[in-house]
Amino acid sequence: MTSEAWQVIGFTLGVAAFSTLLNLPLAVGLGWLLARRAWRGKSLVETLVALPLVMPPVATGLLLLKLFGRHGPLGEWFATHPNWEIIFTWRGVVVATAVMSFPLLARAARVAFEGVNPRLEQVARTLGAGRVRVFCTITVPLAARGLVAGTILAFARALGEFGATIMVAGFIPGKTATLALSIYHLVQLNRDADALQFLGVSVALAFAAVWFGEWFLRRQRA
Repeated sequence: MTSEAWQVIGFTLGVAAFSTLLNLPLAVGLGWLLARRAWRGKSLVETLVALPLVMPPVATGLLLLKLFGRHGPLGEWFATHPNWEIIFTWRGVVVATAVMSFPLLARAARVAFEGVNPRLEQVARTLGAGRVRVFCTITVPLAARGLVAGTILAFARALGEFGATIMVAGFIPGKTATLALSIYHLVQLNRDADALQFLGVSVALAFAAVWFGEWFLRRQRA
């Protein structure tokens, strides 16, 4: 395997890990709010969170392109304040993978928190524990299985993201080339042997992520 191939693999793993870490605090917080609180517009938020799961990925990518383009509302701000270009850079890959994997993590977090008995939290509060302490020592540990499963699922989804990424970041060798984009590019060039090599790596990484998740859940049950 060439150095360029290893660079693509490392870049894909790094982007997937970075986007998952970016999603984690917001997805966990939103999952807790959806599971524990009721407010006006909650159904709208739930629908918006689920949209990337049902919309065509290229449609989501087009929306991101309009938002983060140089003349878009978010892209103009990033270009002038932190002086960051988003579109057709590695940051665009992170944005696309984060948006596409966020619903999986948020929904998993919500289900995990819904499975925690609120009475346990109430007992801890009556014993003098504050909200933050209850959340960190009672709620999160009891929901850990679901949170870890959602995190691994989101990471695996980020590894294979294609549709939104090709719209936001394009295929730029050495800059935005992920495994999924590289497979598509190699097939377009009739380099099927190289594409199959990347396909094998993609399958191996996805298998490893899912296997680790199942192993962790089995260990938690035991």
